[in-house]
This record gives sequence, structure tokens and C-alpha cells, in this order.
Amino acid sequence: MSQEYCILNLLNIEDKNIKLTENFYKIEDFDGIKYKVIEGILSYEPPFCPRCGCIFNKEQTYEKNGFKSSDILMLDVCNHGCILRLNKQRFLCHSCNKKFFAKTKIVNDSCFISNQVKYAIALELKNKISEKDISKRYRVSPNTVERIIDSYYDTQKLYKNYFPEVLSFDEFKSVKSADGAMSFHICDGKTGKTIDIVEDRKLNSLMKYFSYYTHKARSKVKLIVIDMYSPYISLIQKMFPNAEIIIDKFHLVNLISTSLNKTRINIMKNDKKNYNKLKRYWKLLLKPQEELNNSKWKRWWCFDEFMTQSGVVNYLININVQLKETYEIYQTILYSLKTNNYNQLEKVLNNNNNKISNYMKKSIKTLKGYLPYIKNTLSNPYHNGFVEGNNNFIKVLKRIAFGFRTFRRFKARIMICKNLLHMKKANAF
Repeated sequence: MSQEYCILNLLNIEDKNIKLTENFYKIEDFDGIKYKVIEGILSYEPPFCPRCGCIFNKEQTYEKNGFKSSDILMLDVCNHGCILRLNKQRFLCHSCNKKFFAKTKIVNDSCFISNQVKYAIALELKNKISEKDISKRYRVSPNTVERIIDSYYDTQKLYKNYFPEVLSFDEFKSVKSADGAMSFHICDGKTGKTIDIVEDRKLNSLMKYFSYYTHKARSKVKLIVIDMYSPYISLIQKMFPNAEIIIDKFHLVNLISTSLNKTRINIMKNDKKNYNKLKRYWKLLLKPQEELNNSKWKRWWCFDEFMTQSGVVNYLININVQLKETYEIYQTILYSLKTNNYNQLEKVLNNNNNKISNYMKKSIKTLKGYLPYIKNTLSNPYHNGFVEGNNNFIKVLKRIAFGFRTFRRFKARIMICKNLLHMKKANAF
């Protein structure tokens, strides 16, 4: 096995028309960085002229007319930058009297970055890494990385005649250029797969977007899971005639837990004696009552005697009548949601209790307005867990990249990372 074969194989060069020169290896500095430089020659007998299309034979001839040197960036070798200094054969066509150069699949015309580097960057874009870090890793500019996104990945394809039976709607913090800085996320409610991302969540924009899909496709949707953002309800009623609305259970629990927590804070600020206790053990108040430990006794900070979790909670809620009443109705609602007991939930919401805090009264009023949709929530297993998980992934991607300048680029990276955009070129070298 020859040395030349080993070097070409190491560089993943399969073009048999490339031969290494006698002194093919050297080390050179480029902008203060040392690169391994491999020098080779590209030459062959061309079958035709790419300029005029003339087929070369005994009558139509050409001549070799020197070389043109090009420095082509290759993948790193042993963590060192590598450059292929390729001397391309120049030809002169006798038919059109024009010159042309030998070509190779390892690099595009008038380009100095090899296709294997471009392909490696295209694959790297699927990982949670910033484009700037990718550009540093492969020794190219950030603009080059952006161009590779456009050249190596297909544009998103939407099927206007299809929607899954269950959808999940949610929003996430987007780029500054987006209207309201919030973008709209659509997921398959059964599989959790992202369907599409819309630049803003305003009703007019969403109406225009869903109008792209056929009425037949929108009519097939049976259930849609949302949070308590009221424009979504208007949107669904107008665009999805057969869809029932489900309010995500997490947002319901979050609503009442926030009310209880605000009640605790308000009482805590006016009670110097129990300030530290109310501040330290707030998590126990939010914990479902049936999950509190009744058997494990220990000494708690701020308390003089041994107590259980239930004992700590009983002490805290008995500090203030309003806190106790608010806590009890919180636990009842929480248990009703957990056990999918709609009758019990409806009863507790309609039971007027003047002793609870204004925060909880406001939350109960909100829940009453969504009761028909909450009934669907308790009778169906679907939730927004998938879309919330996808939103967390998007937040991480955005944080790693330190933000994105445009929504188009932001969306492209999301779709690539979620394997929703397919590569145009599986192997270009």
C-alpha cells in the first residue's frame, strides 16, 4: 500500500484524477494558525469542452495550458487544520479558443471549502450548538454556516390537506423581530411531533395561517389542547368546526397554586412572628395533601418540637383563617383535577366562600369561565406536555446561540434540530 494512497484515503479523497506531488507535505501559517498543507495535481483527458460543448476527437482537439493553484479547506486531521493545495489542469479548446479547468467532486467551482466540510457542518447543525461555535470548529465564517443551511436543507413542506386528530397549541419567547416577541408552536397532540412554528401568536396572523389548510383538513381535528389564552378559543371556534377544546391541566394547577402562594406571601409580610416559617416551608403548602408524610417525625428549622410534614402544614394554615380556607379550597380543587372528578370541581367552584383570599376568588372566577373546556380536560388523557417539552428545547437552543437575529434563521435551526428539514445532498463528495 503506497504512501500516496494512505494520505488520500486519510483525507477521504476518492477522485482518482488527483495525484500527490513529490514534496506533497508542509506546514504553513495562515493568520497565525498552523495548517497541514497537502499538495496535489488534478489532471485528466477531458471528453468535451464545457464552454462550447465540442466533443474532442481526432479533428477537434485541445491542449494542456498550465495549472491553477487552489487552497481547499479540508476536515481537520488530528485536531490540526488541513488544506489541500490542488493544482488544477488548465485546458485550451481549439474549437472555441477558450480556456477551462479540470473539475473534481470534492469541491464546487469557484469555492475553496471542500464539500466534506460543508456536509460535516450540515450534520453539526442538528446538534444543540451555536452557529458561531460551529464556524470556529470547522474554521469557516458564521456567514458560511448560514449559507450551508440554505444550500443543504430543503424548505419546509406543509400538507394543506392533512391535520392530525389531536393538536396542541402553545407559545414561546421568540426573536425581537416577531410581533410581540412571541411565536406560536403547533404540535401533534398524540406523538408530540412539531408540525409548524408561526412567527407571532396574534389572532389575525393565526387566522391567515390556518386558512392555508383546507376546510376538510381542519374539520378532521377532534381535540385541541391549549392554555388559557382567550384568542386561541376564538381561533378554534372559527377555524376548527369539529374540534373540542381542552385546557391543559398544568396551567389549571399553576393558576390556583399561584393564588395560594400570593396569599401566603401577603400574610407573611404582616406576620413578623411567623415570617420565617411561612417563607421557608412554602413548598409544603403547595404539595398535595395526600402526599404529605404523617409518620416521619423530625426537628424542623424554626420549630422547637419534633413534627411531621402534616404537622408543619397544620401549624402554618392555622396562623390565619384566610390562609386556612384558601388552602383547603386549593387542596379540594387540586384533588378534583387529579382524580378527574368534574362534579366535585364544579361544586367547589360554585360554593361561595367569602373567607378565601381575593387572589383565589379571582382564580375561581377564571376557572368558572372555562368550565365547559375543563370538563373536556378531565374526560380526555391529552395535555400540553409534549409542546412544553419542545418549548424548553427551543429555549435551550436560543440560550446556547445567545439569540437569533431573524425568525427565519431561528425557525430553520429549530426544524433542523428536530429533524423536520431534510438534507438535499446526502453525500456530495
